[in-house]
Amino acid sequence: MLSLFAGAFLASQAFAINNGLARTPQMGWNNWNSLGCDVSQDLLLDTSRILLDSGLRDVGYQYVVLDDCWSDGRGKDGYIRSDLKKFPNGMKWVAKQLHDMGFLYGMYSSAGEMTCARYEGSLDHEDQDAETWASWDVDYLKYDNCYHRGRFGYPEISFNRYNKMAKALNSTGRPILYSLCSWGEDYVHTWGMSIANSWRVSGDIYDHFNRPDTLCSCDDPRDPHCVAPGAHCSVMNIINRVAPFVDRGQYGGWNDLDMLEVGQGGMTDEEYKAHFSMWAALKSPLLIGADLRKLSSTTLTILNNPAIIAVNQDPIGRSALRIFRDQEVKKDRYGQGEIQIWSGPLWPHDQLVVFLNAADEDLEMTTNLNDIFVHLGPEGSAPQTKLEFDIYDLWADRMEDFKAEQILQGNNQYKKDWYNSTETPYKVGLQQGDVRLLGKRVGSIGPQHDALRAKVPRHGVRMFRLRNLNEPAARYSSTKDEL
Repeated sequence: MLSLFAGAFLASQAFAINNGLARTPQMGWNNWNSLGCDVSQDLLLDTSRILLDSGLRDVGYQYVVLDDCWSDGRGKDGYIRSDLKKFPNGMKWVAKQLHDMGFLYGMYSSAGEMTCARYEGSLDHEDQDAETWASWDVDYLKYDNCYHRGRFGYPEISFNRYNKMAKALNSTGRPILYSLCSWGEDYVHTWGMSIANSWRVSGDIYDHFNRPDTLCSCDDPRDPHCVAPGAHCSVMNIINRVAPFVDRGQYGGWNDLDMLEVGQGGMTDEEYKAHFSMWAALKSPLLIGADLRKLSSTTLTILNNPAIIAVNQDPIGRSALRIFRDQEVKKDRYGQGEIQIWSGPLWPHDQLVVFLNAADEDLEMTTNLNDIFVHLGPEGSAPQTKLEFDIYDLWADRMEDFKAEQILQGNNQYKKDWYNSTETPYKVGLQQGDVRLLGKRVGSIGPQHDALRAKVPRHGVRMFRLRNLNEPAARYSSTKDEL
């Protein structure tokens, strides 16, 4: 039978867009954050080889997504063309090379007359462009929001503009993952799941943990009337913006917190761990944004942690929810500082707990079972508060830098022992109790000792999986619930 808290979520779980894709958040790589318009077929092929050789493909990063600046306008027939100087063998050839390596191929356009880099957009050419991408064997479309000719301002008009491409993609008969990049405008979190596999919830991320920036023009993430989300949004800005509606993500459709900045160089190791952990816990797509040709061993040990990725790819498909927030802590030089605690269900009958410390000092943080399960019954009324759980630290078995460096140098001795989700999907690994997905057991929590405490570094996280080993194995009641 289902565990009580897994069953409670699955009982009301409805599928999002019905194209059979993104049943867990998509994972992959996108060039924009690090390389912008510096794109070519060599870049895509070189990056794909690095994803393969480093083991990143096999922990789940399967989409190679080409962003803006790839086109060369439209022909007289109205069909869009690729730039043959950058892609001399053509896009269909690129797709075949990626497919032969076991990857899926993603491309970019904008629901406007131009893309954000002022190349040809797809507004009013949706059917032609969808037909072209399908003929090129494209598997993924990131669809931006620039130069939309004023067709925004309330939910229905934005929905209609993006729905035209959704219908065009579906009409091709080719499964193409549809990723909206509408910056959170026009309450996209209320309608994105009707037509898309993911939807951006904020302006563009940039490589900083919590610095305010005037370009991220909605600096108060609690303002529901913000219509100019902008860019240069920090990790904490995005987390706080999505917190009120993280539950809108579901099988096949996900809140997209934007691409990962891990490895770009603007944050500390603890900040990158916190960034990666929170994106995983909130069930955001995980798209690496760094230039992998410069991949460091330290960056690899964040991106390849299977215990964290298993949280993101969890079969229940439910985001963690914020259960505590305190802004009365030491502030940094930007006047920023807070602590948060997040909790959510994990398959088959586990629970995630995340301590997030955005204060300007190391802190001890604590919580208890009453708060951890508050969304299943306030004031200790949830039945889980009477159970015993083992506590597993999900970062405790992070790969050592030495092993990661050996992998990057071509020594496969260590890669062969790392988790391979291509061979063993995360759901199967969790069923089998694979220790690589669990981290390290560090204690227990229950009715007689119901406090979970941890020292959390400045701008860092501690991330725990609570396992109730006395519960029967979870079973799904129908094919619809099976991932």
